[in-house]
Amino acid sequence: MSTQVEIKNKTKNKFDLKALLVNNSVPVMFIIICLAGWVASGLNVTFVLRELVDRIDRNLLLVVSLIIPVIAGMGLNFALVVGAMAGQIGLIVIKLLGIGGMPGLLLACLISLPFAWLFGVGTGKLLNKTKGQEMITSLILGFFAMGLYQLVFLLFMGTIIPVKDPEIILQGGVGLKNAIDLKFIKYSLDNLISFPVMGIKIPVASLLVITGFCFFTRFILKTKLGQDFRALGQDIKIAKISGIDVDKKRLIAITISTVLAGWGQIMFLQNIGTLQTYSSHEQVGMFAAAAILVGGASVTRATIGQAILGTILFHTLFIVSPYAGKNLFGEAQLGEFFRTFIAYGVIAMSLLLHAWQKHMNSKKKDLRE
Repeated sequence: MSTQVEIKNKTKNKFDLKALLVNNSVPVMFIIICLAGWVASGLNVTFVLRELVDRIDRNLLLVVSLIIPVIAGMGLNFALVVGAMAGQIGLIVIKLLGIGGMPGLLLACLISLPFAWLFGVGTGKLLNKTKGQEMITSLILGFFAMGLYQLVFLLFMGTIIPVKDPEIILQGGVGLKNAIDLKFIKYSLDNLISFPVMGIKIPVASLLVITGFCFFTRFILKTKLGQDFRALGQDIKIAKISGIDVDKKRLIAITISTVLAGWGQIMFLQNIGTLQTYSSHEQVGMFAAAAILVGGASVTRATIGQAILGTILFHTLFIVSPYAGKNLFGEAQLGEFFRTFIAYGVIAMSLLLHAWQKHMNSKKKDLRE
């Protein structure tokens, strides 16, 4: 009898290990790719870690902003670009006012809030009209919003909206310049509290802010509102029958995501120090989605841990891939193409692996029945 129990336990342990590998196939694959890319790049550990800390500092909040819409069953919010625009509006306003440092950064966050809220409500109402097609709708909405953004800052600035500052306005007096210097707020948060560790600068203040938003997200998910989000993600019809105001909860989820994206973009740009007026926001949704997918999330499930792991893996790959491409192919330009290929290919590969994983789990469930 005891022998049968032991055999059963061993079989169970083996099955669990296999299930663990299958369920985490995406991050496992990208861990292997990152290690291979690092070896091929020939970069030292200190350089990679220094770059990685910098990228985590400026990108993680944007990735975390994707979690709540995923849990609420709305998929990956590619309309993060709309929130990023709200953040950039805040930065442009403080540039016009000439307020720098931490006061300027906080004011930019405050100014971006009503814009992000307004954009989030508008996005949520549109996505409520296209249930089941949220990802493609948010993607197209992002492109549409970019057109309106360019119309405002190329045509209205200097005409309808008076701007006289020659540092940011084009020579003809209409439209903002393509690049705006943000040196007046650069590293204002990163340098607030920081210290070096083995030659690597640790931006403690920025990491504390990001940690705070991670706990905020976790707190929201533990409340009644968070339970409603989970119910929506599991089955929207059952959630509606249960008395949940589906449209309202979805609207709240996408608005929170948009506000976090606006603040995430401000954190990103205070680290970069330059605002590319018409392009800084373009790839925000795509890169954030790629990062969270690499961490093992899917279009129906995401956690803070997956957001952190995904950001680490995706940006490690982003750091080493140009050097690996250069060493493998012998040309620096090919290394840049390799990085672009990684950035877009990672989403397709992740979604493909998630589809395979879902198929395997479904097949396993059928065998049990």
